[in-house]
Amino acid sequence: MISHSGNVFVLSAPSGTGKSTLAKRLVQEVSDLDFSISFTTRAPRAGEVDGKDYFFVDNPTFDRMIETGGLVEWVEVYGHKYGTGKDWVMSHLATGRDILLDIETQGAKNVHAAIPDAVMIFLIPPSAEELSNRLRKRGRDPEAEIKVRLDYARHELCQFPAYDYLVVNDTLDRAYRDLESIVLATRLRRERMGRQAEQILQGF
Repeated sequence: MISHSGNVFVLSAPSGTGKSTLAKRLVQEVSDLDFSISFTTRAPRAGEVDGKDYFFVDNPTFDRMIETGGLVEWVEVYGHKYGTGKDWVMSHLATGRDILLDIETQGAKNVHAAIPDAVMIFLIPPSAEELSNRLRKRGRDPEAEIKVRLDYARHELCQFPAYDYLVVNDTLDRAYRDLESIVLATRLRRERMGRQAEQILQGF
């Protein structure tokens, strides 16, 4: 179990739901919130930058990280491995800053096992039809892969009871406001603010 002073937010969603777009906006607009960058064995897509979007590594390197306990969680999806670096997470949490993990459902369960008070958020599409339309409009995946992603989306949606919050991404702005509210409200929890309240009480 990892001890920490910052908050951990875990955001999961089926592919095509808008998770990455919303995660990037949260980190840009909410202060003291850092984006956790995952390691992956897949090749970079057009425009992706190593060390910014992902840490791109080969299979032997990734496997060594598994063997040496260098990952908080890892999972294999669509034939590629993804994982969260343990050293990165621990160093950021020690500063008191919050981190946001953009990961799929199995990885999220592993993070929750290591960090039980992580705030679990699941982003869902307005409908199965809308998710299908969004995947096709992206125009970057062949039809066979889109069908695989839709099949896996159903599996992921069945995992929603493991999450603390469910946010529907019908419009990006509304979904963003909901996500921002969760982050800000978490920072005001009694467990986080209790010491400040006690200091104020001592002044009476």
